[in-house]
Amino acid sequence: MLNIKRVLDVIISTVLLIILLPIFIFIILLVKVTSEGTIFFKWHVMGKNGKPFTGYKFRTMITNADHLKSDLQNSNEMTGPVFKMTNDPRITRVGKFLRKYSLDELPQLWSVFKGDMSLVGPHPPLQSEWSHFEDWHKRKLSVTPGLTCLWQVNGRNKINKFDDWVKMDLEYIDNWNIWLDIKILLKTIPTIINGSGR
Repeated sequence: MLNIKRVLDVIISTVLLIILLPIFIFIILLVKVTSEGTIFFKWHVMGKNGKPFTGYKFRTMITNADHLKSDLQNSNEMTGPVFKMTNDPRITRVGKFLRKYSLDELPQLWSVFKGDMSLVGPHPPLQSEWSHFEDWHKRKLSVTPGLTCLWQVNGRNKINKFDDWVKMDLEYIDNWNIWLDIKILLKTIPTIINGSGR
């Protein structure tokens, strides 16, 4: 079954990378002309079994965003090692739009094609977050991380406890089958269209 999952990842990511090429070009131009900095954000995250890799997203924040993060820790809306802030002042105007409809995530299709990620699977943590994980948290990366999963289609915006987030990832792992992936992918589509996934 895992072989089928990988085949679907390659086929779907390839098709989407080709079909969405005009949108990629439009977003590249949009990011370039509306704010200073690189077009892509290098995303240093942890993959399956805690193996680090670098993914890419369209940049949605100002250039010195990482340096300002420590000043915003008191506004963190998430318990645990991750950072979440609804009205993060570091996000650009275009970035807000890209995030609302998950368009900033599109370059991760390349990570899916390469095999660092899957279409469906637990969200990969930042390398800086990994060292703060408890041992039971780390089981979420016993499988290949993905673009979407249970927590994203089941109230992502309402989850503010990292432990609850991990429990949903473990629920996915313990109950995985190819039909569950298909169900999650189908539920992800209206979540993205409605802009309710971020």
